[in-house]
Amino acid sequence: MKFSEIEASAWEELRPYLDTCLIPVTGLTGSEQPYEVTEQLERLRDLMDCLEIPFKGRVVTYPSVQYGRAEIAAFINEICRNTKLSGFKYVIVVSADVEWEAGQLEDADVIVTAQAFPDYKESTGSEQIRQAVQLLWQS
Repeated sequence: MKFSEIEASAWEELRPYLDTCLIPVTGLTGSEQPYEVTEQLERLRDLMDCLEIPFKGRVVTYPSVQYGRAEIAAFINEICRNTKLSGFKYVIVVSADVEWEAGQLEDADVIVTAQAFPDYKESTGSEQIRQAVQLLWQS
């Protein structure tokens, strides 16, 4: 479910079921050509489909973080902390083109990247992503 689909009047009723926030990260630098931006956004969309479609009704997709590479990890950690403070139990960071080193995103519960799940466009890769999220929920 997209954040924009949630009405203020319905949020308190939906909140117990929508406990997981997805933070998409494009990671643009501004140096990309228009067609490269399109390609990056398409990759991110395809990766997001692995989470949004099977877990509709459990996850809320927040707006994408579009730009930033150098200090983006600190910014993403702050977003993760803030979304948890606002009531989400879990935060999943998703990016097709940004890769983080171990421990860089300590406030994210799961990090889904195209590098970590290279077969995400195939059923085996999307199943691995689903399993990672279900493992989070079971722990």
